[in-house]
Amino acid sequence: MKSKYFGITALLVILMLNIIFTQKMVHQYYFENYTNSIILAGLNILLFPIAILIFKKDQKGVK
Repeated sequence: MKSKYFGITALLVILMLNIIFTQKMVHQYYFENYTNSIILAGLNILLFPIAILIFKKDQKGVK
């Protein structure tokens, strides 16, 4: 798999995980499971810097 396809695929996977974590977080908050909501929010926040690192690495490969 070429590196540009790997970067795009990795970013799409992270986007899908963000959507899943957000949906589960809202669901848990609605049913008043606040601990699970905070854990899922933390996982959602942790994925953001990973996505930035993948994006910057992919941009360096383009040059």
